[in-house]
Amino acid sequence: MKKTPSRSKSLRQRSERQLGERAAEEGEPNVMYDTQRLFHELQVHQIELELQNEELSHANAAASAALEKYTDLYDFAPVGYFTLDEKGLIAELNMAGAVLLGAERSRLTGRRFQLFVTQNDRPVFQQFIDRIFAGSGRHYCEVELQRENRGPLWAELAGISAPITTGSPRLSRIVVSDISARRLAEKEHKHIGVLAAANRELEKEVALRKESEAALRKSEDRFRTLLQQAHLLQARLRLMTHEMLNAQEDQRKKISRELHDEVSQILLGINVQLAIFAKAAASNPHRIKSVIGPVRRMVEKAVGIVHQFARELRPAMLDDLGLIPTLRTYIRDIPKPKRLTIRMSADPGVETLNNDARTVIYRIAQEALVNVIKHAHASVVNVSVLKGPTSVSLEVADDGRSFNVARLETSEWRNRLGVTGMRERVEMVGGQFSVVSKPGIGTSVRAEIPFWPARKGAIGPVDGMRADPHIREPAD
Repeated sequence: MKKTPSRSKSLRQRSERQLGERAAEEGEPNVMYDTQRLFHELQVHQIELELQNEELSHANAAASAALEKYTDLYDFAPVGYFTLDEKGLIAELNMAGAVLLGAERSRLTGRRFQLFVTQNDRPVFQQFIDRIFAGSGRHYCEVELQRENRGPLWAELAGISAPITTGSPRLSRIVVSDISARRLAEKEHKHIGVLAAANRELEKEVALRKESEAALRKSEDRFRTLLQQAHLLQARLRLMTHEMLNAQEDQRKKISRELHDEVSQILLGINVQLAIFAKAAASNPHRIKSVIGPVRRMVEKAVGIVHQFARELRPAMLDDLGLIPTLRTYIRDIPKPKRLTIRMSADPGVETLNNDARTVIYRIAQEALVNVIKHAHASVVNVSVLKGPTSVSLEVADDGRSFNVARLETSEWRNRLGVTGMRERVEMVGGQFSVVSKPGIGTSVRAEIPFWPARKGAIGPVDGMRADPHIREPAD
């Protein structure tokens, strides 16, 4: 402990006063003057040392109390105190800092503080550290901290550079405060402001709507009646169309059965009788064969025409063999240009559809292929019949000329390509129908039929027909 001149003088005076008091009590020693003087000085120094030792004891006790108080203030402060070096390593921290980071203090010493900063805020934290070590003064920043085994929190960091001592690394003192509540309050305040602005806009809109409701209320009843009548007429029209298609299909089925069971059998019987007659006429075989031969060929041709007519009206194999063999037979026998290739892919699971749904798919494919051959000028047509989780989808896609799909809804084109009939057939079984046509790609006719049987006459959902703005009209 370094002594000042005034302090030394005070100690000297106190020592001499105490020594005088002792001499008065003990009496005057009987020694020489110099010896007495030396002895006096020694006694003075001894008392000075005792006084200094007493003061040091008091100072040490005060320092210990101050250190304990500082330690309590440091550890139990409501904010976190951190000492970081230039690399961002934690040299010291208090208990509040350990609680903020969610880990024990012993496990945090020597770790990088930046590891507890979220990835997005690490550049902000690094700039904060750089500013601290670059100059003097206090610096601030706000970052989001990711605590161990706990959720994130927003923290405000205030830091200064610690005093530099010779031979020691440069350090910084950081104060970390939890501002999550403040951030939440700011967010809520901002949200309240947005809600208030939205509320004002809603109030304006409500006022405008009230003004318009007064005018709309006068005509609401009239328009509601007209709309109900329109819906009723539309439902009746669709029901009539569905009934017409059902009746047409029943008629085709009946005609097909009669042609196949009666006319074909009669023609085959004639052919057999003529063959027997040709064998029996052995007397003049050359003449009989020349007469009978053309007749047999005509009868065979007639039988073929009847079979073809029967298949077009209602192919019997659709009921006997199923949808896939019937479609393959139709694709094989349909007259088509030599340049056109028709490919077909089918899933056997489509045969689980009921008879009405299979008939619809067959008719849609038949009509679509006829349109392709007549109008598309295509080179390749892909016919796919696939089974999905709840439905069967049919797609007839060609690489031919495109056309304006939107015009199919006009009165001029409504019955030109049979699209109306195809759509009505699909709606009849509760399916969805669409046509897509684009230049350079071609046209795709799609139908999706559900597995469950549709109520007869029900109006099913229909896809909107999409048109490309850059189109060419189909050939007549």
